[in-house]
Amino acid sequence: LENLQPEIKKLAERLRYEVSVRGKQRGWSEKVARFHFKKNLRKIITELYIRDNCHPFKATLLVWVQIPMWVCVSLALRNCSVGATDWEVQEQFAAGGALWFTDLTAPDSTWILPVLLGLVNLLIVEV
Repeated sequence: LENLQPEIKKLAERLRYEVSVRGKQRGWSEKVARFHFKKNLRKIITELYIRDNCHPFKATLLVWVQIPMWVCVSLALRNCSVGATDWEVQEQFAAGGALWFTDLTAPDSTWILPVLLGLVNLLIVEV
């Protein structure tokens, strides 16, 4: 999308000139000329997106897939650790941690994992 911006600017300037000339020939008001400029510019930009296969929605697609997945995984982990009714599962989670988090049923008091998870998700979205 960023690589298309110079080309879009050039095409917009050319279109603005063409619309102003056509508007003077046909006696359009400023509002009508602006309407035709915007309509034709949208058409040109859409054609550029199709030509280069880079629609802006594709850039946000990862976010729309990742957010529901993150919510589902978070809820599943919470239900496994807190909502488990089987005593053996509770014992395994209470003794199955590593490093500074030895008890997986206790909340993370240092906030290292939630902040790290948030930063990793931000990095993935930005990349």
